Amino acid sequence: MTQRTFTPPWWARNPHVQTILPVLTKVNKPALTRQRLELEDGDFIDLDWLAKPTQTAPTQIEPIVVLVHGLEGSADSHYARRLLTLLDDHKVAALVHHHRSCSGVTNRLARSYHSGDTQDLHTTLSQLRRDYPDSPLLAVGYSLGGNVLTKYMGEHGSDSLVDRAVVISAPLQLGACAKRLRHGFSKVYQSYLIKQLQQKVRDKLALPDLSAQMPVTQAEVESLTTFHLFDDRVTAPLHGFDGVEDYYRRASGLPYLSQVAKPTLVIHAKDDPFMTDEVIPTQEALSPQVTYELHPQGGHVGFIDGGHPFKPRYYLEQRIVHFLLEA
Repeated sequence: MTQRTFTPPWWARNPHVQTILPVLTKVNKPALTRQRLELEDGDFIDLDWLAKPTQTAPTQIEPIVVLVHGLEGSADSHYARRLLTLLDDHKVAALVHHHRSCSGVTNRLARSYHSGDTQDLHTTLSQLRRDYPDSPLLAVGYSLGGNVLTKYMGEHGSDSLVDRAVVISAPLQLGACAKRLRHGFSKVYQSYLIKQLQQKVRDKLALPDLSAQMPVTQAEVESLTTFHLFDDRVTAPLHGFDGVEDYYRRASGLPYLSQVAKPTLVIHAKDDPFMTDEVIPTQEALSPQVTYELHPQGGHVGFIDGGHPFKPRYYLEQRIVHFLLEA
């Protein structure tokens, strides 16, 4: 496969077209098979498999691609469907690692997931390593999942169970991104996502065994209208952080880029409506193993580079597969 460069068509140069059109465009999804991992704390993680490795010859070792979705995403997200479809065409084993509560089933505990939660990803990767000891593990993280993957790669360094990684549109400075989403048209994205998070809190508050453990009441949920408020009142206390600033500082992926020891591609768009320039790393902040692509355009997990408005063509999937499988 020849690697394409990214240039948006004339009709998709606006960052909001790049961000919104992929969400609105119908994408088929290959058939997936669910595997549930039970966790030591009594909760669970759901993995949706596209296909499992089938080693047909002693010399044939198949990789496994692990997709880590974004905030309130899942295997149904447009970007996951597109990559799974391309991997299916290539007959590559792959799965979607669902964050807690994102597989269509409410998780059992009051806690959920957050931008710096690398332990659940490590649990998934460890299970894969046990089940498929010879298969290289490749990972792709989108948005929040990209921040999680970046932090994991930096935390584990040369001991990372991921052999190659791609990080897409990751909010590597959480505080700056939360502030960005309070202004201009970006508030539309914040409102859309916050409503989903609020509903999940309401669902847990409605469960007698969980309501007493929740840090807010039903009456207070309605007032949590920004990420900063929600993370301060819900995310931070539920996950052991001392307030929102402590959470944003400790969970942001940017400081971990210098510690990455396995080949990792990071892709950002300068016009991403979820981001500010604070997420852009300096050259000194990058490990020699990190390849950084900053495109002038592309929006948030968009990167439409052709086709037409009713059937866009995308740069991301081709670039991801090229880096993971052919580089």
